[in-house]
Amino acid sequence: MAESKLQSLVGKENADDYVRTYVPKGRWSDTWNLFKSNFVKFVIINVLTLVFFIPAIAVIYLRLIYLTNLASVYPFSANVGVGIYTPSTTGLAERLILSTDLLFYSLLIVSGLIAAVGLAGGAYSVKKMINAHGEFSVKGYFHGVKVCYFNTVLPVILFLIFFFASVTISDWAAMQIAYGSSPAGPTTAKVFIIIATVVVGMFCMWLFAVGVSYKVKLKYLFKNSLVLFVGTILQSIFMIGFALIPVWLMVIGMYVSFFLVVGILVFIFLGFSFILLVWMAYTQWVFDSFIQPAIVSEKEAARAKMTPKQLEAERLEEARNEARELLAAGKSELISKPIMPIDINGTVALIPVMFTRADVAAARDARAALGEDVESYRKQHENDPKYVEYNKLFAEREKALTSTDKKGKKKKISPDNLLK
Repeated sequence: MAESKLQSLVGKENADDYVRTYVPKGRWSDTWNLFKSNFVKFVIINVLTLVFFIPAIAVIYLRLIYLTNLASVYPFSANVGVGIYTPSTTGLAERLILSTDLLFYSLLIVSGLIAAVGLAGGAYSVKKMINAHGEFSVKGYFHGVKVCYFNTVLPVILFLIFFFASVTISDWAAMQIAYGSSPAGPTTAKVFIIIATVVVGMFCMWLFAVGVSYKVKLKYLFKNSLVLFVGTILQSIFMIGFALIPVWLMVIGMYVSFFLVVGILVFIFLGFSFILLVWMAYTQWVFDSFIQPAIVSEKEAARAKMTPKQLEAERLEEARNEARELLAAGKSELISKPIMPIDINGTVALIPVMFTRADVAAARDARAALGEDVESYRKQHENDPKYVEYNKLFAEREKALTSTDKKGKKKKISPDNLLK
């Protein structure tokens, strides 16, 4: 059933500057070998992607600094007026956090427009390396930005909007509870928006994968992403958890300083690349399970990259090789000149069992016309490389070889006895 719902993706793979080739081993075995043998390339991809995340990182860092400064300025624990007046600080911290998050997380949505540039280039490059066995270039990275940016920025902004709503509602719930309101309503709203954000986040991961992998209209992008998300939800939960190992290191690092250092180093050199590699490899496996992939051989992939001049040279070389192979079998009239295939102009008129002079004349004319077609075909194709090279080889051999006739005189070998 999933196959029928994904038919709009068939033949629309987003592979403008590469040709997908056959995976000789299993998907995950090939992915592991790809990671080991192209480690430096993944580092380059990660650094390029990290550059576009600098605005988002700056927003998160400035938020932390801003809250730290507020904590040192506002009177959360000190009396004002030496015991004469003590201001009420009920809900003050929660109000400050809410107003701060409204500002900085709205800026985070804007910075997502820039981060999407890195994700588009990184995801396309990793996808290309998976499908073309390690093929990568910086030019190809920015080509990925060109062809995948819209389909990348869409899920990024959608997730950030829900993340913004999750943070805002969580801050609002904390503020309401601090003011003494019943915690039931605020807590319910907080739990609901967090669950919605997680679900939408998983859906956006599929929206991102489909958008990078296929060229489809917006309607089918959402439709196919939803089908894949619902159909693989359990596997997707596991793979997302595995892909986010660099994030878990950072989370653990909030409590253990050693893991924080490790997490920072991982994100600088491999964090984004690892996440993209795991997710792109997994989603490609899912795509191949439901959609017939457009896979070619290594030879076909190499030919797809050739210029017209190179293709012409290859064609001539193939003609020469074919002529050399035929030379070993001896020159043949059936090979040395073009012969029109018998099915080009249909069948020849036949003389029926009971016939008249008109039937005989019609058959004669048809055979004469066929003879003209055969001669026309011969003249049209007599300069094809296949025949030119074949006859050229025999002509050179005729010049090189000599024979002696019955009288002892040297005689030039003719095509008829060339190989005798």
